[in-house]
Amino acid sequence: MALADPESAYKMMTVINNKDVYYKAQFSELSQLQSHVSRMQDAGQKLGGIALSTGNDDIKFQLNDFVGQYNNWILRFGTDLRKDGLLADTQAAQVSQYELEQSVKNRFFGINHGVHGLSDLGITIDPHTRLASLDSTKLDSLLATNQPGAVNAVQEFSTNFAKSASLLNSDNNFILNQLDNLNRAIHYIADNKDSLRKEFGTGDAAKPTGNVAQALAAYNRMYGT
Repeated sequence: MALADPESAYKMMTVINNKDVYYKAQFSELSQLQSHVSRMQDAGQKLGGIALSTGNDDIKFQLNDFVGQYNNWILRFGTDLRKDGLLADTQAAQVSQYELEQSVKNRFFGINHGVHGLSDLGITIDPHTRLASLDSTKLDSLLATNQPGAVNAVQEFSTNFAKSASLLNSDNNFILNQLDNLNRAIHYIADNKDSLRKEFGTGDAAKPTGNVAQALAAYNRMYGT
């Protein structure tokens, strides 16, 4: 039933137009996050190849490489996840960042071999920027005194981190469920746009800017809309 007040009806359609754009932008950006979580899973699994026979320089190189990939992931979605960001109200994105960060910060990896997590290897996360760093001096010291413990900690971390990333992207979990919800909303609006406009009027066209406009453009390229 159409709203009795034409102005209120018009405003309602304006809201729907903006929601349509926002849902598409969120879908696009969350799809990108899904891909990056998969890349982080691969990065974590790769560390599992570190063994007692791996040279110390190679261990340092691989850990540095992981830190770089982790920071690229944080920087890529940092703006989206901040307050009022495109994914700030998306639990799937927030949980993804939190779970992978908790894995890096876990103090139990290597504990049976005298090591207390990656922090003993010099890998820490800044509480403000959420970026990881590697203290090479601390890593060199541990490798010189307890290389087996360091290797064990890395292997345990590798298994845990990769599993966490895999679960985030698994069926019926946060990311895929949220993508499905967004897709349903997008298609509902598309399928009912004509009837909605008959009921409420055309409304003002959405005018996305910044990250929303970029993500919407990516969505349109992806689906040819």
